[in-house]
Amino acid sequence: MFASRRLLQACRITFFTRENCGLCTHAKGVLSDVWDKRPFVYGEVDLAQPESKSWRQLYDFDIPVIHISKAETKEEDASMAGKAVKLMHRFTAEQVEAKMDQVEER
Repeated sequence: MFASRRLLQACRITFFTRENCGLCTHAKGVLSDVWDKRPFVYGEVDLAQPESKSWRQLYDFDIPVIHISKAETKEEDASMAGKAVKLMHRFTAEQVEAKMDQVEER
């Protein structure tokens, strides 16, 4: 019963990354640990791709960055990034889960 409620309240995590980023590799491991306990909808944005130009302008020197939103939220919009629930650089599984709790309570 509680598992289905959790799935209805699942979060979306969008991961902003780039190849050959050591901090990003570590952050993916953290997200994997969270996923093992608490599944979420996952999306990834590679800042090196041409279609990611608006995100690169925001986060080029701040990766890794994650945005956490409700699962039913539409795709990320760079113009709304200032309102996003996010974590940057180094973060722990506990910090990710705390932000997920925050989003689910909204």
